[in-house]
Amino acid sequence: MSELKPRIHDEANGLDYILAGDCYVPAIELPWDDDRPIGKWGRMHRAYLEETNPLLLNHLILTGELHSYLADLNEQAQDRCRLIIRQMAAEGVTEDLKRQSQWEWIKAMNSIVSRAEEIIRSEIINA
Repeated sequence: MSELKPRIHDEANGLDYILAGDCYVPAIELPWDDDRPIGKWGRMHRAYLEETNPLLLNHLILTGELHSYLADLNEQAQDRCRLIIRQMAAEGVTEDLKRQSQWEWIKAMNSIVSRAEEIIRSEIINA
């Protein structure tokens, strides 16, 4: 029996194959690794895609774009959430309120954060 080559190229499909034991396996490299975090908003959007648009999710996975797509979405959602919180807090939640009644300030800020997160869910995550 002839010696097997350690690496071959198939002209029909354009793939390279590497010898692993007595079988050839495709030599496929993963795309560039994006080290940005996916975060809370990215995980929520992925769950939304799994339920509502599995074809898009599979396309993003197969093309290697899922991580960067979710990281971009997470950054966009974080920026938008910060902006909404700042705008809502400017309507009356001040440092004076914080000095006078910390509990009232905490309640007001928690309410603002909850409303801002709900806006982000409806505008970006579930869109």
